[in-house]
Amino acid sequence: MSQESHHNRFAANGSPSSVPPEGLQGLDRIGWQAYFMSVAHLISQRSTCERAHIGAVLVRENNILSTGYNGSPAGLSHCDGPNCLIYKSTHPDGTVEENCMKTIHAEINAIVQAAKNGTMIKDADIYITASPCLNCLKVLINAGIKTIYYDKPYKLQYIAPLLEQSGVKLVQVQFSSGDQMRAAASSSQPSSEAAPGSFNPLKPDQP
Repeated sequence: MSQESHHNRFAANGSPSSVPPEGLQGLDRIGWQAYFMSVAHLISQRSTCERAHIGAVLVRENNILSTGYNGSPAGLSHCDGPNCLIYKSTHPDGTVEENCMKTIHAEINAIVQAAKNGTMIKDADIYITASPCLNCLKVLINAGIKTIYYDKPYKLQYIAPLLEQSGVKLVQVQFSSGDQMRAAASSSQPSSEAAPGSFNPLKPDQP
């Protein structure tokens, strides 16, 4: 079976499916997904946000293009303590969210760094320690990102419709210490076997 035909196989219930570990290749060499997700987690340690430490890595053809982590704009006070300015917003379904007014998300900072350095990111992939919020996803779509690899899920139900419409792939790569990697895939590619708005399993690309 070809890789393309495998990518179009979906679980009947639209839930993520498990795939074989991708971590260690041979005796002691980690795979590409493990490598880039490890870098994203390392970068997240630069964050000064008290609510969450998020890291992002933009990648094309197994080369790192730029990185970013969440925090205040450069040169401004860190988003901590009294500087953490929270506002509330209401989702169309009535859910109330709390967000920081000062923090720039990791994905946006990675895109900004690429722009500052004149690096083209069209058709690149991004590795993020958590799945993107709705606003970041909209920017990633417009930036031409093809695949979003994430570790921890964050309000996936809010980004599902945009993923389906855009064709951007969403793939979970779970990270744990010791370079142990387990990959589970979620895709929003339209399929006759999947209900609208559901996440369909997609096997991560092989290294």
